[in-house]
Amino acid sequence: MDFLPSFATLLAFAAATLLLAATPGPDMTLSISRALAQGKKAALFVVLGTSLGIVVHTMLVAFGVSALITASPTAFLILKTGGAAYLLWLAVQAVRYGSKLSVNKVEAAAGTPLANISSGFWVNLLNPKVIIFFMTFLPQFVSAGDPTVTQKLLFLGFCFILIGMPVNAAVVFAADWLASWLQNNKKVLRGMDFTFAGVFSVFAAKILLTQAR
Repeated sequence: MDFLPSFATLLAFAAATLLLAATPGPDMTLSISRALAQGKKAALFVVLGTSLGIVVHTMLVAFGVSALITASPTAFLILKTGGAAYLLWLAVQAVRYGSKLSVNKVEAAAGTPLANISSGFWVNLLNPKVIIFFMTFLPQFVSAGDPTVTQKLLFLGFCFILIGMPVNAAVVFAADWLASWLQNNKKVLRGMDFTFAGVFSVFAAKILLTQAR
């Protein structure tokens, strides 16, 4: 199976994915809010929806990036360099502004499973930060000369989902405790911010140094 990344690459990817999944964002805010308002079952459907949104991003990146490599390896190099710059920007933003978790605890009428899946799907599909991040994150783990780049990107994208879903589900089951604990423990959030910034700064530096040879 030539499309499988090296163990070191897969380990680095898994670590970065776990960190991302644990960092508060629109998807976590929505799932916690839905768990508090409508119950854990409704929130799990939201998690399913956010994962389906990532499936779409995975398909777009896998086939779009592979087409870009075929058309112009130079353009792919520019994409990866831009991706490194974006990762550095994310690191700076994390340190400057920090993670935000704003949970709406107002009770609402219970939605159907399809409505909750749809809510999660659209929150990830149409979030510009998710779109830009996925376009710049996944390509860091492939090279322009890789003949199995499409398969490798698909594999990594689905690994992203398989790693992230259990974390998101755990957040749902701990929603009542987690919402108040995170909001009352700002130092923990700041620690996550600096860890996030450090990891992605290392990724960005590695990419830039490798390309400079």
